[in-house]
Amino acid sequence: MTDTNKAGDLLAQIPKAEGKGLPPVHLWHPAFCGDIDMRIARDGTWYYMGTPIGRKPMVKLFSTIIRRDGDKYVLVTPVEMVGIQVDDAPFVAVSLQVEGQGEQQLLRFTSNVEEEIVAGAEHPIRVAIDPQSAEPAPYVHVRSNLEALIHRNVFYQLVELAVTREIDGQNWLGVWSGGVFFPIGLEP
Repeated sequence: MTDTNKAGDLLAQIPKAEGKGLPPVHLWHPAFCGDIDMRIARDGTWYYMGTPIGRKPMVKLFSTIIRRDGDKYVLVTPVEMVGIQVDDAPFVAVSLQVEGQGEQQLLRFTSNVEEEIVAGAEHPIRVAIDPQSAEPAPYVHVRSNLEALIHRNVFYQLVELAVTREIDGQNWLGVWSGGVFFPIGLEP
């Protein structure tokens, strides 16, 4: 099968959802068929053969069959698995809704593929610090071992919501969601 036919063939193999929910990609273990020229950029744009995929429904459908196996990202169907490139995280949290306040506050993120994620014990927020630039890169857990990079504007919203809490003798700025405190940086 040529690379130019791969994307269309993958779409044809995705079982039609009987109800709501994501396909059970964790249960599918077909043979690996190699890498295809598909890439998810840091800003969440999906590319196929160097060209942005402009059809949002197609991107949303592909986003339901992505899985991370170790350090490798794959698109998987019941009969085929192909490798793709992901520059940072496969999703981007592009908006934030805040419900409540204090320890009862809920932070509801929406991803670039319109998936809602409520931060909490099952969907933690973490901030990685770039060792060279010292810039923060915030993430929220989406599902399995997949994360969404929190868009810079959304991270600024989190900073505005931040409160101080002492952890191990240090004052941290962080946010509450679902009864869990998520540190986002040391207090200056």
